[in-house]
Amino acid sequence: MLWEKRGRIFVADGQMDWMMSHAIVPTPILLSEGILRIYITFCDEKKVGRVGYVDVDANNPGHVLRWSKQPCLDIGLPGQFDDNGVLCCSIARLSDGRFRMYYVGFELCHHVRYRLLTGIAESEDGECFLRLKNTPVLERTDKESLFRGGPFYNFINNQHELWYVAGDGWVEVNGIEKPTYVIKKIQSENGVDWPGDGKTCFEIDFKKEFGFARPFIIYSDAGYEMYYSIRDYKQGYRLGYAVSKDGLNWQRQDELANFPRGVEGEWDSEMCCYAAVIAIKNKTYLFYSGNNYGQAGFGYAQLNFAKNGDR
Repeated sequence: MLWEKRGRIFVADGQMDWMMSHAIVPTPILLSEGILRIYITFCDEKKVGRVGYVDVDANNPGHVLRWSKQPCLDIGLPGQFDDNGVLCCSIARLSDGRFRMYYVGFELCHHVRYRLLTGIAESEDGECFLRLKNTPVLERTDKESLFRGGPFYNFINNQHELWYVAGDGWVEVNGIEKPTYVIKKIQSENGVDWPGDGKTCFEIDFKKEFGFARPFIIYSDAGYEMYYSIRDYKQGYRLGYAVSKDGLNWQRQDELANFPRGVEGEWDSEMCCYAAVIAIKNKTYLFYSGNNYGQAGFGYAQLNFAKNGDR
């Protein structure tokens, strides 16, 4: 694959009091022929995240049309699993037109830094989302006691599928405790009630890596493609790529992601993470967060089919 970077789209720098910094986990959905909405988490001055959006021209994503003045999804009530931040990770349009959001809730803890679990919310208009439950739809299990987040949802062949990151451990990286987790898959009959421990998609090489984040899946008749973020001891966050026939057994082909960081001094020179891919007409776009988990904003790249050939 040959991705051609097209530049940064948006930087949160105080447009609203809940939009003081960061642009984390861009999640696109086509609203109409001309409008592409990118749901994304912005942080307030205390680094607490809330979900908003940036609308861009579907034919020229570098052109911002508008951005949300109010959060689409605010933090949970005190004591709930999402009372210290929410991250939209997957958006689906249901058959009746409603929007369904799967999101991660941040909960601060005393003996560990935080816990990440998955929630669900829906909206009639895509502007204001209401929780279906105040408790996680991916609750803790014995083997996944701290992290069941980063969800990506897909509905195909009358089956609800979810890929997510799971784990219960920490590792010290450059003097800082970092969570370690792998990507797993589970299935559901209704998309709301999900089982316990999922099945691991591929193993982690703990000599080089300590976690995989934000799986994003593309499905075609040929099978599944996954873009994900690799947490690397030496390189920090970088993009990975894998393929699968059944969505469960994956073959890593990270070299095909072919997505280098920017040159020194650029907004994505240290980190390219949380990729999301969408095809619009004859173009395919990849949206991603830049340095320091999106503190430098988010941008996009376009797949060059002329140089890339067949995918």
